[in-house]
Amino acid sequence: MLTAYRADTIRAAEAALPRLLADGTLMQRAAVGVAAACLGELRSRAGGSYARRVLVVVGPGNNGGDGLYAAARLCERGVVVGAWRTAATVHEGGWAAFLGAGGRVVDAVAAVEWLADCDLVIDAVLGLGGRPGLRSEVAALAAACLDLGVPVVAVDLPSGLDADSGTVGESFTAALTVTFGGRRLCHVLEPARSRCGAIQVVDIGLALADADLDAWTLADLAGVWPIPGPTSDKYSRGVVGFETGSASYPGAAVLGVGAAVHSGAGMVRYRGPKAVGREVVRAYPNVVLGDGRVQARVLGSGWGERPDGDAVVAAALAEGSPLVLDADALRHLPRGPLGAHVLLTPHAGELAVMLGVARPDVTNDPLAAVAAAVARTGATVLLKGATQVVRGPGDVHATLAIEGPGWTAQAGSGDCLAGAAGMLLAAGLSARTAALAAASLQAVAARRHLGPQPPQALAAHFAEVVGSLASLHDQTTFV
Repeated sequence: MLTAYRADTIRAAEAALPRLLADGTLMQRAAVGVAAACLGELRSRAGGSYARRVLVVVGPGNNGGDGLYAAARLCERGVVVGAWRTAATVHEGGWAAFLGAGGRVVDAVAAVEWLADCDLVIDAVLGLGGRPGLRSEVAALAAACLDLGVPVVAVDLPSGLDADSGTVGESFTAALTVTFGGRRLCHVLEPARSRCGAIQVVDIGLALADADLDAWTLADLAGVWPIPGPTSDKYSRGVVGFETGSASYPGAAVLGVGAAVHSGAGMVRYRGPKAVGREVVRAYPNVVLGDGRVQARVLGSGWGERPDGDAVVAAALAEGSPLVLDADALRHLPRGPLGAHVLLTPHAGELAVMLGVARPDVTNDPLAAVAAAVARTGATVLLKGATQVVRGPGDVHATLAIEGPGWTAQAGSGDCLAGAAGMLLAAGLSARTAALAAASLQAVAARRHLGPQPPQALAAHFAEVVGSLASLHDQTTFV
């Protein structure tokens, strides 16, 4: 599992090492890591480092100091390095080391000119204390790097991002971000995550406290996936019931049921409009129509306007079984705690309506929005989107599902996600684990089958991914 930390957590870990912080040891360790990463980039991109040209863009604080000491080390390896000071002040020790190693000084105009014959840019403008956005001259250089295809190595985080959120303004877009001790929240939360490029974590000796955010990996997914054994039957594998779809949206039922089938349900029951049921069985003849024994239910996908929605949701909640409430069912939530076994699967717009806030309030701070939804409903919440955030009533912090490509941003993906989550609930996983596993399954399938796969085609690939998870599940180590 990947971990990420808030800026205050990183600062507290640094403050716990006062001698190493005061004498510059931590900065030197960081600079060694940045220099090594830049040399690696130059070797892979330019075939070597000697006489290659690098521009370091320097801010006024310790982030600038990290970059300057790293730049000095590059000069000592024969790299031609120019430095643009973007502020009136600069880290004095780093600046002296840079000049002493033969570094060159450039102004704002010359910095842009350097890009025409530059192999690499080091972004050392802002670090943990940065906020979204850049001053106009720096923003222009950041945009020029992107336009000209000059690779950027960001020190700690791309300047222009907020360390503690996914919020973006005008910023550098890095090919590689070198950070220290552990990932920052912006390294894992979209849309900031996409500005960071590859993430390299350098160990500088920080003893970090418990993480502020976790993110799943393929090993986590494989470790929880329910694999049938020789004595399994359809009931032990899980029977999931669907009450989804409508005359206006029959496809939602077909998609959700299909995702459950392809992800491994022991049995699927469909209870809904008869005409929709016929469509479901035509697509999946293994589905059973009507009432019967189930171990979890999925409600709401494709309902549209449903006058009896309050009663249907209330009756499902009264059963006490694990339950996925998706899409239109979210408009029929009763007051009071629903229970951790109930999984709500809103996208950002739906969550904004649930909380009575504007959509940007959710997208700018998804962790806070999900925490508020959990506190209000007492349920487990999966926020769907570019970053898929899961939190339950007893959780100290949120967890992120495996990140997938943007191709899943299409109508029907949420119906499939709800179906896979319902299957996993029926198989006995907790709502939190089922949400993370279903979202991660969809992301992995989309990664392995890139392109505009329609949701039903992508769901058909779930079986292949589950098969690969079964083989990983039997290994003692994961790659």
